[in-house]
Amino acid sequence: MKFEDGPSGPELESNEDAAAAPESEAQPVPERLIRPSVPALEAILGQPFGVLDNGFVRLLDYMGDDAAIVQAARISYGIGTKRVHEDRGLIRYLMRHLHTTPFEMCEIKLHVRVPMDTWRQWIRHRTANVNEHSTRYSVAIDAVQRTPPDEWRLQSTVNRQGSSGSLPTDVGKRLSSAEQEIQDKAREVYKARLAAGVAREQARKDLPLSTYTEAYWKIDLHNLLHFLNLRMSEHAQREICAYATIIGEEIVAKWVPIVWEAFLDYRRHAIQLSRIEAEIIGALISKDPETARKLAAESGLLNRRKDGSLALNRERAELEDKLRFFCLTPPWN
Repeated sequence: MKFEDGPSGPELESNEDAAAAPESEAQPVPERLIRPSVPALEAILGQPFGVLDNGFVRLLDYMGDDAAIVQAARISYGIGTKRVHEDRGLIRYLMRHLHTTPFEMCEIKLHVRVPMDTWRQWIRHRTANVNEHSTRYSVAIDAVQRTPPDEWRLQSTVNRQGSSGSLPTDVGKRLSSAEQEIQDKAREVYKARLAAGVAREQARKDLPLSTYTEAYWKIDLHNLLHFLNLRMSEHAQREICAYATIIGEEIVAKWVPIVWEAFLDYRRHAIQLSRIEAEIIGALISKDPETARKLAAESGLLNRRKDGSLALNRERAELEDKLRFFCLTPPWN
């Protein structure tokens, strides 16, 4: 016999009672799971997609698929228990409500060749695992990005870090010719230094930023979509946008087509409204432009110069773009 505490002190429990207790049920043996395979990705594994003049992106490996995201979100999910349209609905719900953890369960590894100036922007995304070609241990890649005469861009007058429009082709021809001279001379000097025995870590210091570098880049799907949303934007530098577009349209769209559809709908082509913007748009839809103007003025969007004209305001300019998208006219022009 053994003692157990009861409401009024220790109670006796007979061995017979203890023996009568039901035995724990046997646990089922876990089934073997099969690694997800995406035929559309298997078909392009290792295939380089050309970008710019000497760059490329190629898929080295991947983990997970659309179903893996569903399984991560619904860990009790069993194969065959849900229909495709229900999986699609769940993925769209996750994307719409910013439930990001399930997307982190999928990963992809790429091999990229990128000009060094573009790579500087790329590496700012610190959520990836990276291993880059080292010009300290190895000779620099003998490839540079050259600019065609019709692709020299003008500095934007409204965005300090952007471009807008192109220079005339006759001017571009002179710039492209000078570019090639600089690049060729820099390579010649670099090779001469190596031939003279200069250490690679020092010989490299005058190579131009147009020199290509290579890297392995591994990242989860959540952070990859954030990268693509920024770098596929019309505001991104054209060179990195070219890489992001290839990664998105040629690789990610084939890898996780349901996620890609949701990404385009809720992130890439969606319009985000602040509280102020939503209230102004609501006033205009209600045919109350006076309230819309008042809301904009109270929010500091309608500050004026001494001559009475509207001062530049980036937030107002972005709002005006959104108004035009909804076929609404800004009531302060």
